[in-house]
Amino acid sequence: MATLIKISEIAQYEGQEVTVRGWLYHRTDKGRLQFLQVRDGTGIVQCVAFKKELPAEQFEIARKLTQESSVVISGTVRADKRAPGVPGKFEIGISQLELLQMAEEYPIQPKEHGVEFLMDHRHLWVRSLRQWAILRIRATIIRTIRNWLDEHGYLLVDTPILTPAAGENTTTLFEIDYFGTPAYLAQTGQLYNEANMGAFGKVYCFGPTFRAEKSKTRRHLMEFWMVEPEMAFYDLEMLMDEEEQFVSAIVQTVLAQHRQELEILERDITRLENVKPPFARITYDEAVERLNALAAETDDPERKAELAITWGDDFGAPHETALAEMFDKPVFVYHYPTAAKAFYMQPVEGRPEVCRSVDLLAPEGYGEITGGSERIYDPDLLRQRIDEIGINPENYAWYLDLRRYGSVPHAGFGLGVERTVAWVCGLPHIRETIPYARMLNRLYP
Repeated sequence: MATLIKISEIAQYEGQEVTVRGWLYHRTDKGRLQFLQVRDGTGIVQCVAFKKELPAEQFEIARKLTQESSVVISGTVRADKRAPGVPGKFEIGISQLELLQMAEEYPIQPKEHGVEFLMDHRHLWVRSLRQWAILRIRATIIRTIRNWLDEHGYLLVDTPILTPAAGENTTTLFEIDYFGTPAYLAQTGQLYNEANMGAFGKVYCFGPTFRAEKSKTRRHLMEFWMVEPEMAFYDLEMLMDEEEQFVSAIVQTVLAQHRQELEILERDITRLENVKPPFARITYDEAVERLNALAAETDDPERKAELAITWGDDFGAPHETALAEMFDKPVFVYHYPTAAKAFYMQPVEGRPEVCRSVDLLAPEGYGEITGGSERIYDPDLLRQRIDEIGINPENYAWYLDLRRYGSVPHAGFGLGVERTVAWVCGLPHIRETIPYARMLNRLYP
């Protein structure tokens, strides 16, 4: 009797009779031979229908199968180095074929389609080999994030998606009516994470976050997933030590488990193989000097304007890209201007215009992968910062309470899953990194 298997396990069943269940990915008609590439979600295998080895009605079904028709196929596994598929090198000689449904003409054909067409059909586009590879890598990145944090003393504590006040920038909030009271979709779980840290020491939250930022860049989504660890008794240097271990573990796990998927994506992995501690660390001051020196060296007016920066300004994509390309692995930039960062970041002692903050910039133009800081733990200083930026202190009364009852130095950071997936996979745009992207002009499907 045939053994029901996953296609990803086919190498274990050479010479045996097996059954696979899945969908037709591609068919090649050679008359008396029909080559059917069948996918089941774990991989793709070539199944060969030979006219003289099948009942006439079953061979006729094989000959007429349309793309994405669902089938159950039984047959003998045989090795063939030429056989296409994932993992490939094996095929199934069909002895029985059962049709579950003959699919209608599939809208996504093996030809070039425009991006908007593919995004309109995202519910079907996720079946393609490229998207299959990206989303499998995404799943591994998420699993590695959880495993690494769980194994390094962090506790997962969920934070609310509905919040009464901004976590960071009040201009990028999605406002909703909460039974007559204004509320917002969470930009971050960090403020609540600081409360949870006071209970458990090292915590993280992991979930969707929302930014009503009217941006159409290749790096931005309206809804994305973020992991945010928070640690009691950590300073900025300890935070950077932790981040480089964490990010390196993510990249090296993908390299170890997904060479096949990275090959499908035609990803040059040489830069990824180098993502191991330690990472370079430069101050914002040094970064500004480097950028302005680079701008001074170029004769291209546009490039000069793109790179030149005034102290106090936040970095744009061209600045981040130029800085990252000065190093052979991710680079930390720390001690940003206080005015460019969130209100809760600890100022540098003796230099209040600079805060104890840090961004980790990925190479190859992928920009900020993580952002973090030491947090203000003195209640008077935090109250002063809230007053300075003009936000309502009543909205943050509970947050100020955290500094009144056993406050300690602490730090934390956030890592965006989608930007990390884009970087690891080498994708030109963030829209492919999440199953159903929410962008400025897209809420469907």
